[in-house]
Amino acid sequence: MIEIRNLTKIYTVGDQRILALDNVSLTVKKGEIFGIIGLSGAGKSTLIRCVNMLERPTHGTIFVDGQEITALSEEELRVARQKIGMIFQHFNLLSSRTVFNNIMFPLEIARVPKKEARQRVQSLLEMVGLTDKADVYPAQLSGGQKQRVGIARALANRPSLLLSDEATSALDPQTTRSILELLRDINRRLGLTILLITHDMNVIKEVCDRVAVIDNSRIVEIGDVLEVFSNPQTPTARSFIGTVINREIPVELLHRPNGDSGGKTTRLVRVSFIGASAGEPIISSMIRQYDIEANILYGNIDRVKDTPFGNLALELIGSPDMIDSGLTYLRNRGLEIEVLRSD
Repeated sequence: MIEIRNLTKIYTVGDQRILALDNVSLTVKKGEIFGIIGLSGAGKSTLIRCVNMLERPTHGTIFVDGQEITALSEEELRVARQKIGMIFQHFNLLSSRTVFNNIMFPLEIARVPKKEARQRVQSLLEMVGLTDKADVYPAQLSGGQKQRVGIARALANRPSLLLSDEATSALDPQTTRSILELLRDINRRLGLTILLITHDMNVIKEVCDRVAVIDNSRIVEIGDVLEVFSNPQTPTARSFIGTVINREIPVELLHRPNGDSGGKTTRLVRVSFIGASAGEPIISSMIRQYDIEANILYGNIDRVKDTPFGNLALELIGSPDMIDSGLTYLRNRGLEIEVLRSD
């Protein structure tokens, strides 16, 4: 659906050249929800604005649904943008128009026949749960309701791609959750490709299929959301994941003095559970099969989209051979093992 090749964007401010995007390349598959996460100033807003050519890249090419939009004229772009919907952080609604007429606005610009346009608006109001707000003005709406209007307006021309520019960052957590659920529902019902940018890893965790981490104008990591959460490869990704899932073992446990182990080996390991294994009694099965004592020192469990994910810090006590066999048993059942300390 989206293919970005060697994208560079340089802003010139007086005599100063500011590198906003540095040779960025990525592909977004049709029908997926793809997230781009980064700190303020990392380049994520510039990237999403390049996708619909609100910002023209300095170098590089962008294909959307097979069409090279970086090669289009302004007139051709106006037509192409009708198939690229966009929702914004601050809603950008027209205060003088009702909810119904805000959603109608892009259809008027596209010169959709009035009867068809009104039917389409009514259908969109039902989709976003605002049928009873059709004749209300934006000033009378909550933040979440305004964003629902923004989403309906972005869908008015039946786009194949929806861009979300920090669409939930101005909302409270409960409202954010409801908007994310709406985006997931739209993605499933319409098969709509969604590209969203955010600085909130909770947004990525809740709705995205894949994620790209952008830092200092470059993509530093990209992959399936569950893979990135379970095994982040870069300090930037680890930092973001740490805001929602604490994978770090407390320092006092890492340097905890061992008791009398009777001459046996003690190993501190981190065990990561993903998917179905998070709900299975694998640890107790290992203890029954091998002559090992296991002391659970620390643990947590969360969900990435609909998949359970968790970590345990285990202190294993036994002979080196038994511990090795036990760890092999865990690895063979799909658990990720990291030895943190061995005594």
